[in-house]
Amino acid sequence: MGASGDFQPMTPAQVGTSLRSEATMPHSLHDPSAAMDRTDYPIRAVPADPYNGSPIIPTGDPMRDALGPAAYANRHDVPDRTVHGEAKIVPMRLAPGFHVDPRDPDPRGLPVKACDGVIAGTITEVWVDRSEPQARYYQVRLANGAREVLLPVPFVQWPNFGLFGRMDHVKVKSITAAQFAHVPGLRRDDQVTLLEEDRIMAYYAGGHLYARRSRAEPLL
Repeated sequence: MGASGDFQPMTPAQVGTSLRSEATMPHSLHDPSAAMDRTDYPIRAVPADPYNGSPIIPTGDPMRDALGPAAYANRHDVPDRTVHGEAKIVPMRLAPGFHVDPRDPDPRGLPVKACDGVIAGTITEVWVDRSEPQARYYQVRLANGAREVLLPVPFVQWPNFGLFGRMDHVKVKSITAAQFAHVPGLRRDDQVTLLEEDRIMAYYAGGHLYARRSRAEPLL
């Protein structure tokens, strides 16, 4: 497309200026008081060999010590929010308009079988994302009744596709039943913060390498 007359093309700097605008979002991420302390934390591991870049060998519980795939970022300890300023991820009981479609299997009431084949607990609630029609977490009451923890939906498998109704179960391959006791918890039972989300996700992810010793050993 050509240009004629007095038309003068805008410079890249002018284009950026003309498109720049400001908006105040109902989010506390810009509140300096909400920021986490970025001080380095101790690494509970030792190098396997005496050179830079050597693999590290955990000296404790790597899943709880946030090593390797269990590492997490010190994100802001505040909940993610919708454009209306509400906590974004909440239990479904606090999200009017959200429900489990009757044509889909309802996970509430189903047992959770861990990677060792032991029942870790029972799903009691679904946590939803108010910004999207998505289930983000299942809330699990542990088999011993000691506490309830969040289980990220992407770590859940449905071996029978929910076809067995109340006789069905879901499976988690990343951690053992005993390790559910150490899933990072929440400060409140009606919302989850960005930091809590990162810690929970990292714990389950770390289990794919560290839940059993055999997973961290060489295949050959």
